[in-house]
Amino acid sequence: MIDQTQTRPSATLAFRSKVDALRPTYGFEDVSLAPGPETIEPADVELGQTFCGIELTIPVLASAMDAVVDPAFAGALARLGGLAVLNLEGVQTRYEDAAAVIERIAGAPDDEVQAVLAEAYQAPIREELVARRLAEIHAADSKAAVAATPAAARRWGPFCAEHGADLFLVQSQVSSARHLARGYDPLSLAEFTRYMPIPVAVGNTTNAAAAYQLMEQGAAAVFVGVGPGAACTTREVLGIGVPQVTAIADVAGARDAYEAASGRRVPVVADGGMRRGGELAKAIAAGADALMLGTPLARAEEAPGRGVNWGMAAPSPVLPRGTRIKVGTTGPLERILFGPARVTDGSENLIGALRQSMAALGAGTIREMQAAEIVYAPAVATEGKSWQRGR
Repeated sequence: MIDQTQTRPSATLAFRSKVDALRPTYGFEDVSLAPGPETIEPADVELGQTFCGIELTIPVLASAMDAVVDPAFAGALARLGGLAVLNLEGVQTRYEDAAAVIERIAGAPDDEVQAVLAEAYQAPIREELVARRLAEIHAADSKAAVAATPAAARRWGPFCAEHGADLFLVQSQVSSARHLARGYDPLSLAEFTRYMPIPVAVGNTTNAAAAYQLMEQGAAAVFVGVGPGAACTTREVLGIGVPQVTAIADVAGARDAYEAASGRRVPVVADGGMRRGGELAKAIAAGADALMLGTPLARAEEAPGRGVNWGMAAPSPVLPRGTRIKVGTTGPLERILFGPARVTDGSENLIGALRQSMAALGAGTIREMQAAEIVYAPAVATEGKSWQRGR
């Protein structure tokens, strides 16, 4: 007979499941900003900053998406105080007439659009077009910021710096300070930032330790967000992502620790997941220094996408991680950012809403807004709103 006392677990033995270690994480819809003891006038709120050596009067960057940014749009946003980032591996650098390609993508039937996207991005990037687009951005009275994947950064970084780029963003689905690869030599960020004569920003991450290491390796700014964008399907396809409020707060903590250790402040950019003014306010309260917007700006008359937008991972022929979405054209860029708002959902006059929120919380600067109290408030969007929902 088997002695079962030797094979059974002790009644007091504790087994630990991976689920037991789950930590709560929060998105914009989970939290609210709590008023404090002081308020100020909205006109006294200061939103300007120097971002990677570039003067901004509003903390808004336009996402490096082909449906959002072309040289003309870069000029329009610069006149309003922001900065647009051009996709260095997009249609603007592959085609003389990029508008015709965008029109074909915008008009493709839903069941054909992924094939159209894949075909459109097979054309090679052309040196003369990269140089021309940089010149066109400057001619539109804007600083020239460009983005490329790590695989393309070594090739195009020095070229862009030589041809007038003011900021180079190395952007990938998930950024890390150490990338292990077989068969090729991955980009060394420390080496790249050392030999690049212009600031190098890096994204995207949601991890504090990775962000700290990226800062140590010379990143001029760190972009936060994996999968929150309206046109991104990374969370569905790959199962990867952290809700933005938690992600921003974690990376902002790394920024503060790095600043305390080094004396250098590295801006944190919330990238994606924001559509309404209240979400911009929450992103800054969570710790962001600047905000990268894609789909909200794709709705502007000046945007090249003709009322649609698509994720920049979408052109992959084997595993698209972005999708084309129809967002419509709602009005000029100035109205989207500065009003007057003609809708009540918070998607217009984004800067006015941010300014009003900061004033109501007594925050006169972005740094002061980062000290605002955030509370867990899952009922904040529905409490007392049954009439608005038509009930």
